[in-house]
Amino acid sequence: MLTIKRVPTLVSNYQEDVLEGNVMGCGRKCLGKCCMPVSVLPLYAFKNDDNEPIENDIQTLPEEECQMSFLNNLLLGLWEERMSQGLFRYDVTTCETKVIPGRCGFIAQLNEGRHLKKRPTEFCIDKVLQPFDENKFNFTKVGQEEVLFRFEPSTDYKPHYFSGMRVNGGISPSIVAINVSPIEYGHVLLIPRVLDCLPQRIDRDSFAIALHFAREVADPFFRVGYNSLGAFATINHLHFQAYYLSVPFPVEKAPIQKILARKGLGGAGVIVSKLLNYPVRGFAFEGGNGSTARDLSDAVVNSCISLQNKNIPFNILIAQCGKKIFLLPQCYAEKQALGVVDQELLDTQVNPAVWEISGHIVLKRTKDYNDASEEYAWKLLSEVSLSEERFEEVKGYISEADGLQAEEDKNINPEKEIPDSPGPQVASHMPPDCLVLQ
Repeated sequence: MLTIKRVPTLVSNYQEDVLEGNVMGCGRKCLGKCCMPVSVLPLYAFKNDDNEPIENDIQTLPEEECQMSFLNNLLLGLWEERMSQGLFRYDVTTCETKVIPGRCGFIAQLNEGRHLKKRPTEFCIDKVLQPFDENKFNFTKVGQEEVLFRFEPSTDYKPHYFSGMRVNGGISPSIVAINVSPIEYGHVLLIPRVLDCLPQRIDRDSFAIALHFAREVADPFFRVGYNSLGAFATINHLHFQAYYLSVPFPVEKAPIQKILARKGLGGAGVIVSKLLNYPVRGFAFEGGNGSTARDLSDAVVNSCISLQNKNIPFNILIAQCGKKIFLLPQCYAEKQALGVVDQELLDTQVNPAVWEISGHIVLKRTKDYNDASEEYAWKLLSEVSLSEERFEEVKGYISEADGLQAEEDKNINPEKEIPDSPGPQVASHMPPDCLVLQ
């Protein structure tokens, strides 16, 4: 059971003066070290349950767990509050969105505001690992009004919520903040240990926080994404993104074929599959019977660290409440630099990051939105994908990094019609203005 504790948000007039910029700090209540040591933020302490078994089929969850979680309600309530305060650069709920006719069900959104107002990339795109640069934009410079709450592990393996907790000096909190240039309803940023100024690279502890975030929200229509440098991350300060989408992502429905596995004690382990009948070659990680969240997290992290060290850009989608994780290596930026991408695709100015690769394509021009077709989406994403030869190389890196063994499912013939993977259907609990046109 989650406990809720209400703590005074301001413990003294002195602290109130500090927060208003009257005593110390920069005067704008940012997240920098000038202001953060005296900040008061809500705290959600998540259940730190790395060693609990994963239930793989989301449809087998008990009915009470399918209800909206406390964190789900908290996130939506605070996000809508910020929207009412006018903190976003545009109203994303007015953006047109539709499912493109066709087998895959690609989703197109017309979002002209994001194109005009999104922050430009400030680093080179040919290196996956780059040092943090404090002179570039980073998340210590965002206003505290954009922060929704801290997200930290609890100390007693139970979730707790504190409506106001002081951030003591020496602590670098993990925070959830609004994305002021949202793609969809509830679009937020998860920024691990924000004051440590970590560069955009996957590490074990930070990825575990992202996985817990997806698990704790416990809504199959809420997905967590990650873009490496070179795969259209625009800020070199470690962060994950997440938002709600009321229909399945096409990558969630793509059929898969098991190719690698690792068996643990009692048959527990991790299964890695490859996507079939999808324009981007990618991997799907799932826990085997009796495997834990830590087993799954470690397998993905080991793979990502290997790709980072080999300078291979990639995107990650954490889906199905953390039970299925897609790892999608890509080479679109490299092809752009070599001048081998079709000019027609370049003219659309679509940067295929995690959401686009997963099948939610954000378009910037009305013409492209009106003309959007499955043929266009397939053509775009095919340019993102590694070649078959390169994909097999990456498969070898993943196998080596995780100690996985080849274990191909011989019952699947890619040449024949393969049923789609199970996934969420259509959300009924989402607000009407964020539902996708069918």
